[in-house]
Amino acid sequence: MEKPTRTLAVVMQRRTTTNRWQSVIWEPWAVLESDQPAGSPRLLVKQADAEQWLHPGFELTIHRDETEGYYLNVSSGSPRIFVLWRMDEGATEVQDAASGVPLQITASYHEGARWLDGGNAVDSVTMPPAIFAWVGEYVEKNYRAEPKKRIRPRSFIHPKDRVR
Repeated sequence: MEKPTRTLAVVMQRRTTTNRWQSVIWEPWAVLESDQPAGSPRLLVKQADAEQWLHPGFELTIHRDETEGYYLNVSSGSPRIFVLWRMDEGATEVQDAASGVPLQITASYHEGARWLDGGNAVDSVTMPPAIFAWVGEYVEKNYRAEPKKRIRPRSFIHPKDRVR
């Protein structure tokens, strides 16, 4: 069975700061629908204090085992796309200094949390309305909440039956 997939682009923003230890800050700025294949980043905006770079070709794939994570996201009131990214210290033909480079994207709270737990740089951006509708439709068709299991209080278990 083929997994539902959409192609998106990530916009990374570089902005200057007055912080004495860090002169610039990189951060994911937005996620856009795009059918462009993966390729070199393209400069979208260049101002005195900020630049925005478009990184095309990211696949947002829906996985059945992440359905609860999608449900938590779309029902949160502020649905997000999570962007796993890193600083690339090497200069490229397009950019002449260290830059923020997106690596993966997800709409699952659980997957985003695993990335954070792994010590990665993960930020979230607002989920585009069309992607919200797409993920929401998937959740409506496939998510079934697991019934809560009542855990019997340990005080009612005989001491010799309590396992630590």
